[in-house]
Amino acid sequence: MGAIDRLDPVMRERARELRNNPTPFEKKVWRALRGSQLGRYKFKRQTVIEPWIVDFFCPGKGLVIEIDGDTHDVDRDRKRDAALEGRGFRVVRFTNRDVASNIEGVLEKILITAEALPDRFTHPPTPSLEREGEE
Repeated sequence: MGAIDRLDPVMRERARELRNNPTPFEKKVWRALRGSQLGRYKFKRQTVIEPWIVDFFCPGKGLVIEIDGDTHDVDRDRKRDAALEGRGFRVVRFTNRDVASNIEGVLEKILITAEALPDRFTHPPTPSLEREGEE
């Protein structure tokens, strides 16, 4: 049973709905993030990190990107960000206005933040093709 199987089915379905109906601002950001285009970092969109759904998530860095519309509750967002950061994630927020008027600046901030974060996953070194101890 994979991690996705353990997700609340209601949350999983809501995330799917959000992926299928992005805002114009989320579409604009996704066009730049998809396919590891930005710094070769893999991002996912509308990812469940229970009990929330985050707009964009880079699993390799633990980086959460949120694009906020006019209806966001700043106090609630602050508490949510603190809870996510308490679980080891880094949250960066942008407004719809930021995306509309300065997408280059938004992408630069995402890239700089990702580059500054340590990798969350380490992989064992690839074995040498040469036999050890032989000359």
